[in-house]
Amino acid sequence: MRNKAGIFAVFLLLLPGAARAGNTFDGKWLTTVSCDAFRDALGFSYRFVAVVKDGNFRGLHGAEREPGYLLIEGKIADDGTTKLYATDKTGSKEYVPGRDTPRGTEYGYHIKATFNGAEVSGTRVEGRPSTLEFVKQEAH
Repeated sequence: MRNKAGIFAVFLLLLPGAARAGNTFDGKWLTTVSCDAFRDALGFSYRFVAVVKDGNFRGLHGAEREPGYLLIEGKIADDGTTKLYATDKTGSKEYVPGRDTPRGTEYGYHIKATFNGAEVSGTRVEGRPSTLEFVKQEAH
């Protein structure tokens, strides 16, 4: 019986550390998405605040589901690896490669990034070359 009690005590001591591990990246992140001019489309840059809670990333630029919005969501693992995905709707045609895509057309792409500090960079995986920067904001 003593052995079970000892194991339980060790488990309780380790539990707070385990709970903190999943929250390493929790907080607000200033997120910048920058896309250079591509084919006949103009370049652009968005800046907005995203929130990470329990390792879940969510950032929104614009009004969700409206033309020109951008929503990035996904999971950040304890080791900093991510599974982020962006959904968007096209806005003004000047910013759309080919310019023949109607305003409000929905599209999406994956983002490659590894969180390993307070300043992180990432890249868009599919489509137009784009970079992302994530800067953790101090808690107030």
